[in-house]
Amino acid sequence: MINGKELTILMPCLNESETLEASILEALSFFEANPTVSGEIVVADNGSTDGSIEIAEKYIDRNVRVAHIKNRGYGSALIGGTKEALGKYVIMGDPDNSYDFFHLMPFIERLRNGDDLVMGNRFKGGIEPGAMPFLHHYLGTPVLSFIGRLFYHNKIGDFNCGLRGYNRERIMDLHLRTTGMEYASEMIVQSSLHHYQVSEVPTILRKDGRTAEPHLSTWTDGWRHLRFMLMYSPKWLFLYPGIVMFLCGLLGMIVLSQGTLHINSVNFDINTLLFLGGLTIAGIQAILFAIFTYIYANTTSYFPVVDKLSEVIERVTVEKGILIGLIVFVLGFLLAVISLAVWSQSDFKNLNPVKIMRITIPAMILMVAGVQVLFGSFFAGILKIRKDNDE
Repeated sequence: MINGKELTILMPCLNESETLEASILEALSFFEANPTVSGEIVVADNGSTDGSIEIAEKYIDRNVRVAHIKNRGYGSALIGGTKEALGKYVIMGDPDNSYDFFHLMPFIERLRNGDDLVMGNRFKGGIEPGAMPFLHHYLGTPVLSFIGRLFYHNKIGDFNCGLRGYNRERIMDLHLRTTGMEYASEMIVQSSLHHYQVSEVPTILRKDGRTAEPHLSTWTDGWRHLRFMLMYSPKWLFLYPGIVMFLCGLLGMIVLSQGTLHINSVNFDINTLLFLGGLTIAGIQAILFAIFTYIYANTTSYFPVVDKLSEVIERVTVEKGILIGLIVFVLGFLLAVISLAVWSQSDFKNLNPVKIMRITIPAMILMVAGVQVLFGSFFAGILKIRKDNDE
């Protein structure tokens, strides 16, 4: 424990004068009802001007402190508040009267048992009527939680719950950096990527006690959460879509290069072949982006990448990539030479475009793809320079 305290209840605050005092009193009642838990309450103020600071300071003699966080944003307030916390464990929650600060023992018990992060689950604990907007309840939170489980291999059912407990030292070791609402996702994502012990306990969500508009913006903050989860998962953002695009484009090109494809009354010919070629190039580019992201992550510790793909990337040298790119380019060049030979047979006069483009389109696609891979290999080598030098 830090200074003999086991728990810090952390409340990020920005103009919460309507509900802050009720939240503080509820948290204080938790400590009174559970004397075995020694702790404090930290109000991480983010620039309040409505008297919130004065409300919190009324309870200084009851182990309530105000941490003045200069950098604005939900994430900034929680990062700063966590640094100021004196407890071994931290339980964070918004002081808007929606979260239950009295029934915290399930969080404490899980933390005492060694869990690094303990999430509240509002769907299991109960959501009071009117406590969660319809879109959040049935679309936003379930979708984001599903994506979080799919991308990061955890079992969290309520990714966006703001009431959660964590081992302060372990979370500090993650060096979380997002300053907005997406901080809530970053904590889970980074904990999952670092193989922390993450669990859930049921918690109740009550109706927000404020009359002012909530700080959360449905679409803007929802997008920020989704964007964050995508940016920390190059497999789902780049690799898997890239593989699908590449295979669909390549297989389609192989089929249409043989002749027109008839499906019922619809004919697929050289125009479709051209679009499929573009899809193939886009797929290759997305796969290269995935490789670049993995190398960048390994070099900068952007996020931990220890899996089969990272091992494969480590084995593929710049020289191997250049060789692959040259082979692909040469294949395309040979097809271009063949197209010239066909043209020469007509004394370089007009040709049947349908016939000749079955050769020229694949030729162009292969040459462009070869150039992509060749220069992409050099760029991958540049990204690896600092890592190689550090070793």
